[in-house]
Amino acid sequence: MKKIAVALVALISLTTVAGAQTPKDLIAALKVKWNTPTEPFKMIGNVYYVGTDGLASYLITSPQGHILVDTAMPEATSQIRASIEKLGFKVTDIKYLLNTHAHIDHTGGLAELKQASGARLVAGEGDKSLLEGGYYPGAEEDMALAFPPVKVDRTVREGEAVTVGNVTLTARETPGHSPGCTSWAFSVKDGDATRSVLIFCSGTVALNRLGADPTYFGIVADYRKTFARAKDMKVDVLLAPHPEMFKMADKRARLREGGPNPFVNPGEFNAYAVTLEKAFEDALAKQTAAPEKKG
Repeated sequence: MKKIAVALVALISLTTVAGAQTPKDLIAALKVKWNTPTEPFKMIGNVYYVGTDGLASYLITSPQGHILVDTAMPEATSQIRASIEKLGFKVTDIKYLLNTHAHIDHTGGLAELKQASGARLVAGEGDKSLLEGGYYPGAEEDMALAFPPVKVDRTVREGEAVTVGNVTLTARETPGHSPGCTSWAFSVKDGDATRSVLIFCSGTVALNRLGADPTYFGIVADYRKTFARAKDMKVDVLLAPHPEMFKMADKRARLREGGPNPFVNPGEFNAYAVTLEKAFEDALAKQTAAPEKKG
């Protein structure tokens, strides 16, 4: 429990978290930001932000139906539904729900939205059991991290695609943060240009144990596979499950000012991945050194 508490403090920089001691208390503090409402808006092309102030959810639209990527905490599902409708779209027109990874802050509304929309849920193969069990890997007994279980209709591996009308999202395996951590790549029109978009799953260590008693077998190799893959990925528009990962607030403000779309920033993903890799290696060194010092 102490390891989880320490990791949660590092998960996000919020002054309200400082006094919390248990995972339950820390999650409660994080919820303040995670559940704060925000106005939905068009990001680029047919991509819309329908998440909360602290957790991202993306609606990718087409005349033949829509795709929703990720939800937020269970209690914020009504906000996502309201945001979709405020933009003029219907929840019942969502054909697919896609998940980046099976953690409560990105899966909490999947079960409710699946029932409301009739959509099929697609996720990385390695996260199927987590989604259907509603638990965090390696912490199955911790109810603070549990979420409503949801049936996975289809699992994907590297390069497999989900298509609705003229919209196709391709799965990119980026494991580590979760066993089936899946990033979603696709293209959008930006005026006369075509931009490559990546909804990056994550590469943070967060709650994960990397040394003795790892969160899951092979986790270190998975992280390194993700960072190696990131070096060769060409991305014009970086999106992610947490808005701060791609400086959304700043870009949203600049978007209102007009001019070139600030979400277009080639090379941003690759630079971000480098910082994540360093943070991972530092965390691995600390976690593997800890048992030696203790002994």
